[in-house]
Amino acid sequence: MVGLSLGQEGATPGDLLTDSSARTAGRGRRIANGAGWGLGYLALVAIAGPVVWVLAGVFARALPHWQWKVLWTTGAAGTGGLLNEIVGSLLLLLGVAILAGAVGLGTGIYLAEYSKGRLGGFLRTASEVLAGIPSIVLGYVGYIAFVVTFHWSFSLLAGLITLTLMGIPYTAKSTELALRQVPTGYREGADALGMPATHALRRITLRTALPGIATGLLVALALSLGETAPLLYTAGFTSSLPSLQLTHAPVAYLTYAVWTFYNQPSAQAVDLSYDAAVILVVLLLVILVVSRLVVGRSQRYSETSGR
Repeated sequence: MVGLSLGQEGATPGDLLTDSSARTAGRGRRIANGAGWGLGYLALVAIAGPVVWVLAGVFARALPHWQWKVLWTTGAAGTGGLLNEIVGSLLLLLGVAILAGAVGLGTGIYLAEYSKGRLGGFLRTASEVLAGIPSIVLGYVGYIAFVVTFHWSFSLLAGLITLTLMGIPYTAKSTELALRQVPTGYREGADALGMPATHALRRITLRTALPGIATGLLVALALSLGETAPLLYTAGFTSSLPSLQLTHAPVAYLTYAVWTFYNQPSAQAVDLSYDAAVILVVLLLVILVVSRLVVGRSQRYSETSGR
């Protein structure tokens, strides 16, 4: 205590002022840090709160009357099961994964690796414009083009192409960004080893960018799974199981059951709408889990996983 008192007595006014400023700055940093964490928690509540509220409402209305037979029985006019809607939705998802994945991947590779000048800028602008078009507008364009002009009628192919047009911008953009984030040293190392450009792209660059590519594709699939408006104009609806006929054969899908059955006077139809909503939520959760697994498994090819 004596030494401390002597030290304080021997301190100059400048030292005391510096010590006071440091304490004030430390207090200010703690306040700012606490405010930042508080805003972060509020943002988390603002994002997660509505999701939890919607999910709780859907499951609370569906579980009391849930029957497992809706998964393997077909229905008609709001009665029976949802097998035809489930199979139709899965077929649409599979088609979007193939078409949007192939076209979006090719577009993203071209924009990231080969495009130069105005053509690349034009393609990026066109992709961004396509991503901003409302889904109902794309559905109406698909109706005019495929149902009316090409005389395909309501069909799986018409709905599939329309959903693919919605998913391509997300897949292409994610592919381009993922490829641009691959370290330049990877490409330079492959070139120094004498690898052909296409072999290096396939074996090194694409593997490193796989997490971002997979994320973009799965986002496109999730968006396609939840769409209703474009399918009303192009796929129509049917009470039968989907066939392998691509045109002149309507197809059922889960979002139609959610949107239509809920407004019917029959209590059984309303119950089926909630069942369809639960199945949609479960499918979305499966997509999210698969995306996390794919990203986690492919992280070993990224530069950060080796550190």
